Parts: sequence; C-alpha cells; structure tokens
Amino acid sequence: MEIREVKTKKDQREFVNFPLRLYKNNEYFVPPLYMDEMALFKKDTVYNEQAESVFYIAVKDGITVGRIQGILQRVSNEKWNQKRVRFTRFDSIDDQEVANCLFKRIEDWAKERQMDEIVGPLGYSDLEREGLLIEGFDELSTFEEQYNYPYYQTLIENYGFQKEVDWVESKLYAPKVIDERLERISSRMMEKYGLHLGMAKNRREFVKKWGQEFFDVLDETYVDIYQSVPFTPKMKQELINNFKLILNVNYATVILDSNDKIVGFGIAFPSISKAVQKSQGKLTIPAIFRILKAIKNPEVIDLCLIGVINEYRNKAIATSIIDGMVKMLSDGKIKYAETNLNLETNNEIRNQWKAFESVQHKRRRSFVKKIN
Repeated sequence: MEIREVKTKKDQREFVNFPLRLYKNNEYFVPPLYMDEMALFKKDTVYNEQAESVFYIAVKDGITVGRIQGILQRVSNEKWNQKRVRFTRFDSIDDQEVANCLFKRIEDWAKERQMDEIVGPLGYSDLEREGLLIEGFDELSTFEEQYNYPYYQTLIENYGFQKEVDWVESKLYAPKVIDERLERISSRMMEKYGLHLGMAKNRREFVKKWGQEFFDVLDETYVDIYQSVPFTPKMKQELINNFKLILNVNYATVILDSNDKIVGFGIAFPSISKAVQKSQGKLTIPAIFRILKAIKNPEVIDLCLIGVINEYRNKAIATSIIDGMVKMLSDGKIKYAETNLNLETNNEIRNQWKAFESVQHKRRRSFVKKIN
C-alpha cells in the first residue's frame, strides 16, 4: 500500500478520474464538472485565500484504490473558534485498510498544523458538496451534491468518526389543494413593506443586476449555519461564473425593497444530473447540448438557496417565495423539486415545505473525530 501526495499532473488526473471509474455505470452517481475538479490544483485557486489543501491517492499493487483531500479552513476555524481539518473527496474501494491509511495520512497532516479534530465530508465553503449519503442510495444524486456507496459509512465509523450533524433532503410535489392563504399573505406583506419582485430578461441581466449583492445577502442569511464561512470577492466571482452555466431566470426569485435592494431570494437550478452523467462531467459538445436542453425545459429543479436578511426574517417574506414555487409546480411542467441539504435542526426552513406534498428521500451526515 502506498499513500502518495498528489503533486504531478499525472497524479492530479488520477485523483479526479478515480471516482469516475469507481462509479462507472452506477445510475445514481452524478459527477462534478471535470474542469472544475482539475482547477482545484491551480496555485491561484480562489480558495487559497482562506484555506490550505492537501490531496492523496492510495495505490495498491500499482492500481489506485482510494483518494482523499484535506482542507485547513483558516477562516472557519477563526469564526467557530476551532482547530479543525476538514476531509472531502473521500472515495475508496470497500477495504478498511485503504480507508484507514488515507484517514491516517490526513490525521498526520492535521497534527503537523497543531489541529485537534477532523470533520467531514466538508468542502471549502457551504456551497461545495458536503455530507456523506447515509440514506437514499437508490435515488439519483443532484448535480450539487455527492453520491457514495453505502459501505463508506462503515469505513468512516470504523476509523473512529462519530456523527456531528445530519442533513435531510426531500422531493417536493405540487400540493393536492393549493392553500389560497399563501397568495393573500404574500400580497399583503409585499404591499405593507413596499416590496416588489425583481425582473430580469435573461441570466446575463440577472447576474449584472444582483450577482454581487446576492452573496452579501447570502453571507448575512447563513452566518450561523453549520461551519459556514464568508465569501471573499474572488470566491463570489468564481461562484457567479459557475452559476451562470445553469441559471434559468424563470426559477430564480428576488424580492427587492423600495430602493431596489435585495431583502430575500429563492434560487433553484434546472436539474442537469442526467445531462452530465453520460460524459462523466466533461463538457463535450453533446454534453453541452444536453445541458442547454435541460436548462431550457427542465423536468426537475434543484432548490439551492432561500434567504432573507435579518431585518425581514419575521415578516413572512419567504411566503412569496413559497407561493411562487407552489404555482410553478402546479402548472404541470415540472415533475418535482429537490430541496438539497437542510440541517435536520433547521425547523424554520423545513416547516416551509408543509405547503407541498413532500417525501423525505435522502439523509447526509458530517462526522467528527478527535485527533489522537
């Protein structure tokens, strides 16, 4: 067994390609974009402003059998007063020795930096793939989140990790009977506080109007969410560039005050899961056509973010967003919406889904381990 730090271009490609082989022909696995994964190795990656990273691959008898990334998120540690290293991009064959060797290497790396805990799976920020899938293995993954085999949980727990938090995910369908109070409450609230919906003709106009401000509101809204970190200007621009690829303004709601400042938002993306499966995350010409088709006429949408600034948190602002979602699902064009990750303790957001017919179909977990 050799645990090799990723330094060469060849090892970088092997690190990114390993899960593509491990999950080949798996109907539920959805890869991230290949070019985005390769960009992590660039010295000028935007995440270097906040974090330090290390990448390892496990090689046995000349064959790659596992991989893992370690992240020392300095801003997160400062914010939460912790001394942690995060692990992410953990993939392995069903072999405890492989998993143990990979986690031991991350643990040694953390010790060298005087850290006292390992936590994960967590990425650089709250908008990276996070959490280990522990329920819902027969469900198609969303493009925004990671799929994994059931045995991963055993590998992780056998090394000494324990549960820290869980997220749950649900499918939302149009309600059998629409609650007419939603529209009334929404209209009264908008009128009472002098609010209005922001309009944009296309994604370019949307980004130009609200791209930067959106992340300011996001920082304020999610400041107390588990392990969240503020976004740097470069991170914001990187995420804006990524979002532009899959944004459809028909599934994005922005609520503005009388000064045209954002007070709330709801962002959903057309599901491109099936569109990127065939090309294994590579933007081939056929893949681009499939993505564009999925964006224009989606059958499923992925709910990514709902946020309201503190000043309006208790003023039923989210009612307008939920009302819009109910109407969207009720027109018959969209089969269902996926919520992506909701912390199991976040009753505020989970209560919003009572307006829909819903099925909780996935659960994810973040684990933590004290460093020996």
